[in-house]
Amino acid sequence: MTVDVGTRVAGRYEVLALLAEGGMSRVYRARTPEGQVVALKVLRDAYAADREFIERFIREARAVQALDHPHVVRVLDSGRDGDVYFIAMEYVDGEDLKRHLQRVGPLEPADAERIALAVCAALDYAHGQGIVHRDVKPQNILLARDGTVKVADFGIARALAAITITQTGTVLGTVHYLSPEQARGAPVGRASDLYALGVVLFEMLTGRLPFEGDSPIAVALKHLHEPPPSARAVNPRVPRRLDGIIRKAMAK
Repeated sequence: MTVDVGTRVAGRYEVLALLAEGGMSRVYRARTPEGQVVALKVLRDAYAADREFIERFIREARAVQALDHPHVVRVLDSGRDGDVYFIAMEYVDGEDLKRHLQRVGPLEPADAERIALAVCAALDYAHGQGIVHRDVKPQNILLARDGTVKVADFGIARALAAITITQTGTVLGTVHYLSPEQARGAPVGRASDLYALGVVLFEMLTGRLPFEGDSPIAVALKHLHEPPPSARAVNPRVPRRLDGIIRKAMAK
């Protein structure tokens, strides 16, 4: 089945518009028969053909449906319609942090701190439920128009980990936020999420990433071996305590 505007997925979700496209999925704004607007994430065909990934994807989606926190995007439903696999999520009216930073540039320290605290609250809650995000990045941090901060895509990176290395283009695409243990292919835990949040905080305060390179491998090696630069050296207006928090979060 081809999903497009006007398509009804699972006999329930009427697709209204394309919201975003990523390496593994497309996200649409959709509406239920009751009039509820949701964000509908639909897997790309390349992933839908991988049975191991699909089994992991559905299992992780169901586990994440149990998460209920004001700073976590709620997963409302998941399943398949023929060859289409989907997750229906709470719709957040706003923009993701990456687009926000591209639009406004570095944030004031107070704004960056407010967003980071909200993400910390979401991660602390999820970690308490035994769920590690594994893919904390600005694209997965949503800023609602009313100022609410929401973290999206819990569990998706865990499902991606089941894919062979020849299919990991999506994972390598977010290598700028990869913890050293992820870069080594070692087991990940709560510290991996905090490392990535340290990278996000650096980016919010400076408008740039701590590590750049000519290739994903070059960036991954820097995460493995190089200490992070000082955010204050890039932006002298960064408070020393926030600079220290970044250094602690990104400690090897």
